[in-house]
Amino acid sequence: MFDKTNNIVARRRQLQQYGLHFFERLHDIKFAGMVLFVVIVLLISWSGVKSIQANYDLQKQISALKQQNQLQQLADNNLKLQNEYYDTDTYKDLAARQNFGLAAPGEKEILVPKSVALSYTTSLPKATTTAEKPADKQSVFQRNFTAWVNFFLHRQNTK
Repeated sequence: MFDKTNNIVARRRQLQQYGLHFFERLHDIKFAGMVLFVVIVLLISWSGVKSIQANYDLQKQISALKQQNQLQQLADNNLKLQNEYYDTDTYKDLAARQNFGLAAPGEKEILVPKSVALSYTTSLPKATTTAEKPADKQSVFQRNFTAWVNFFLHRQNTK
């Protein structure tokens, strides 16, 4: 125990002596000039790194805005096409048939009872609900740990 404290105290004294020696050397004009040069180089480098980071962030924003602009242009084109479709005779014909029960000249309307129409259809399978799933007894952390172990040991997921 005392050896550790003695080592720490000795190391602290060495650092203090090194610091004093450094400040004493600052009186030498050559050493002070070197230190000043190193500080200036570090400041210029830091400024360059910050400007590169700022440019990168601005590029990301520009890219995101361009993507939003393209998405908006696609939505506008979609609306233009939809409006053009609403102006066609095909849409008007379909809308008249569906909404007003109208028919083209020469067509005959045939009414089919609902029971007859449904007799020729197939029934859809019933959708399964998620409530039927049994609840896991493991906590989230245990499932996560198990998943990582299975991943590292190249085991298949057995759920």
